[in-house]
Amino acid sequence: MFRFIKSLGGQLLIGMIAGVLLGHFAPDLAVKMKPLGDIFLRAIKMIVSPLVLCVVTVGVARVGGAGRFGRIGGKALVYFKIMTTLALLLGLAVGNIFQPGAGINADPKALDAGAVTQFAKAAPPTSVSDFVVNLLPANIIDALAKGEILQILVFAILFGLAMQAMGQKMGRLADIIDDVGHALIRLVGIVMRVAPIAAFGALAFAVGNYGLDTLGSLVKLMACLYGASAVFVVVLFVPITIFGCGLNPLKLMRYFREEILVVLAAASSETVLPRVLEKLEALGCSRTSVGLVIPAAYSFNLVGSCIYMTLAPLFIAQALNIHLSFEQQAGMFALLLLTSNGMAGVGGAALVVIATTLTASHVIPLAGMALILGIDRIQNEVRTLLNMMGNVIAGIVIARSENEFDLDRARKVLDGTVHPLLDKEPVRA
Repeated sequence: MFRFIKSLGGQLLIGMIAGVLLGHFAPDLAVKMKPLGDIFLRAIKMIVSPLVLCVVTVGVARVGGAGRFGRIGGKALVYFKIMTTLALLLGLAVGNIFQPGAGINADPKALDAGAVTQFAKAAPPTSVSDFVVNLLPANIIDALAKGEILQILVFAILFGLAMQAMGQKMGRLADIIDDVGHALIRLVGIVMRVAPIAAFGALAFAVGNYGLDTLGSLVKLMACLYGASAVFVVVLFVPITIFGCGLNPLKLMRYFREEILVVLAAASSETVLPRVLEKLEALGCSRTSVGLVIPAAYSFNLVGSCIYMTLAPLFIAQALNIHLSFEQQAGMFALLLLTSNGMAGVGGAALVVIATTLTASHVIPLAGMALILGIDRIQNEVRTLLNMMGNVIAGIVIARSENEFDLDRARKVLDGTVHPLLDKEPVRA
């Protein structure tokens, strides 16, 4: 028991339970705990942008040639697109089969349209040309300040290629940037010490503000999302982990148990990006491989969000008694194939994409999003958890395909015979 309480995982679990209890029994006090979670999120976001810049820049610079960089990037993008397409199709299938919105009979005129305008204003690009233009930051400092991960990723790739062209002269610069990246990882370790307090504050606010009773009216939608997520895990994640990674799925989840708890509390997969990078390298992946794949995965491989992005519009249409034809659903699916790319791994990104989809459909009123806002925080937990584990698996799969994954070490780490940090012997590209 003492070891459990002393561990970060045990402290996170205690903080989460305390937050839920406070939110339920003293909601007025609980909502005042919101700053505790916000401070933690700000601290992590403060680190993520410069860390991605450092890790990706060094990864590209040391990748060993544009051909190898293109091969790793190409494999990753193909893998991401397959997984996200399957996730979108799954959400569409579940929504049509189980009809979670049927029988609600909501009146569009009675819904609060003002509550969703913020998501419509933040709409992502809806054309290929706009998407490509938006990849390049007008100002890298501005992109870093706003946490535009995709733009930072593109700049880091270009800067890394430029360093690669310097030949032997790049050595000192690469070492300096790499050292800065390692210092940022150490800073993450310091910030993570307050994660249990942040988990307490975030869950206390969520339960106190929305209440457990908000689950009742929309329980069918939640059941469909959780069920679809379970299907995705069993049908895809488990076989890929066993045959593609060569690992035990349960042991892999246990290895990332602290990150899973942080994601559940903060409802944001971005909060654990630095830790995922560090723990994958400690597991046996090469620093170069995970440095290229994981930041990109946080923009292109958000499978949990993709399931919801097709399920939610169908739910809203059914709740408003709007019939969507096969052609209309196909058009919505085609739009989501584009707008789902480049999403930030933070809470609310899926709602922005859903708002764009509803606006572009010209059939489903945007005000219909008010039906799902009340429980989005709760649903976001399973989406972000699926996003995080999907990115972990993607990082291992791509590293193993490049022979940059020490499978023997990984199995020893997961079995507990090798300490992932004290006995750290990462694979080098």
